[in-house]
Amino acid sequence: MLSMIFKFISGFFLENKNSYHEIEIKMPSNYQEPALKKEIARHLKIKEFHYHILKKSLDARNKKNIFWLLRLAVFSPELPFKLPPLEKKLEIPYQKRKKRVVVVGMGPSGFFAALVLAQAGFEVKVLEQGKAVEERKNDIENFEKTGILNPLSNYSFGEGGAGAFSDGKLTSRNKHISLEREYILKTFIEAGAPPEIGYLAYPHIGSDILYQILPVLRKQLSLYQAEILFQSKVIGFEKKNNRVDSIQTDSKEWEADDFIFAPGHSSYHTYRLFLSHKIPFIVKPSAIGVRVEHPQKTVNYSQWGKESLPGVKAAEYKLTFQEKNSLPVYSFCMCPGGKIIPAASETGQSIVNGVSNYQRNSSFANSAVVAGFHLKDILNQDIKSVDALLWLIGLENKFFDLKKSYEIPAAKIEDFIKKKVSSALLASSYPFSLFPYDFDQLFPEVIAESLRKSMIQFSSKIRGFEKGQMMGLESKTSSLIQAVRNSEGLIEGFENLYITGEGSGFSGGIISSAADGIKAAIGIIQKYS
Repeated sequence: MLSMIFKFISGFFLENKNSYHEIEIKMPSNYQEPALKKEIARHLKIKEFHYHILKKSLDARNKKNIFWLLRLAVFSPELPFKLPPLEKKLEIPYQKRKKRVVVVGMGPSGFFAALVLAQAGFEVKVLEQGKAVEERKNDIENFEKTGILNPLSNYSFGEGGAGAFSDGKLTSRNKHISLEREYILKTFIEAGAPPEIGYLAYPHIGSDILYQILPVLRKQLSLYQAEILFQSKVIGFEKKNNRVDSIQTDSKEWEADDFIFAPGHSSYHTYRLFLSHKIPFIVKPSAIGVRVEHPQKTVNYSQWGKESLPGVKAAEYKLTFQEKNSLPVYSFCMCPGGKIIPAASETGQSIVNGVSNYQRNSSFANSAVVAGFHLKDILNQDIKSVDALLWLIGLENKFFDLKKSYEIPAAKIEDFIKKKVSSALLASSYPFSLFPYDFDQLFPEVIAESLRKSMIQFSSKIRGFEKGQMMGLESKTSSLIQAVRNSEGLIEGFENLYITGEGSGFSGGIISSAADGIKAAIGIIQKYS
């Protein structure tokens, strides 16, 4: 602690005895840096200074006065003496260790677990059933051209996980992962992500930039001597008493001191493997629904009172619905300026997701609109994990079987509200065809009715919402089942088996999944310290 304080004091005086102050300033949406510097000087009545942005958020509550609210750290010798706060960061103690950890899955959770362990001196092997992101992108492009899915290389599987081809949102509601979050964002920025992700209230990277930085992250992992093996699908494992001794891929057996599985929530093969070995899981609340799509200008006008706002890429929304005798419904993973994609990971499965690039400059906006439920309430009976998975697989297959292809059912929202099948559909960003269908025939009644009621209410919140279109099945907001484990991911009844990330049922999204992997890695480090 004393050395840390000395470091800060030394740095403080090295910067011409600059004093530290935090201030909040409001700026127009299209402000430029010279105007910001001028406002800082006016606000603090100083001339000599430099600054860092700590937080930046858009306040659009008053459409006639939309502004950026910035919290700034200002350093100046003209201000009263004040030290900056002590910086806290994730501590990763390095020690050369004769311990091997095998990490299964190279999405956010698996990657960050592997990186922390490698930085701490462990021998790390990463097994990923999919391909490197460059090859994966080619397979996705081929899928959208031909309709032929590669079950091991698609929008869900491969380097980067499902998050690699998504909006790249970096938000999390978990308030207990601040050190992990800072470490994750710093790692992304060092790999080439925009520095703004460190201070924006709602940071996102974008699919295009994620694609560029993933090879850099892979190289960073290799620099710490971690070995990465793509196209290595785990097909079994050996356990003895309360330990896993080894796991098997289709080409080799791997022994290790500890095993971290970070499979994502779409790897039904891995779930089947877990359940066949009596790994404890429970059925948890989840959500299913559809994707809705609107012209981005419709959302902009509703949120801003105008079709565009200089200095801001695209407007977003966050909607919730709660009514007696209905399920809770909410928007999820809203993608401004994005597109809707076929997110299937198995042949015969039809599901959708939303993505957008960094500039968010598509003419479409999309979002999941999903109803929260517990399956035992839908089926009016207690249900085991394996049966819950079978129910979900059956629903995803049902959507595929309508056309035996990746064409998806759709309806104008105003027709769905009126319980009508649309006679014609709207233009869409989805790469395959849409066809009109009655969603009441696809969802359990309570889910369909809850979605309908929510869309009536949402139409009063977002002007023009009812003029949009709903389509496909959104079933991957979170896992339907949850591993029985501790906060570090260690499975109940095991000494060395960890399940982390979205596949564990304990996280959702890039940041929370990556943080979950880090917590498992820290737990293993502490175990051997």
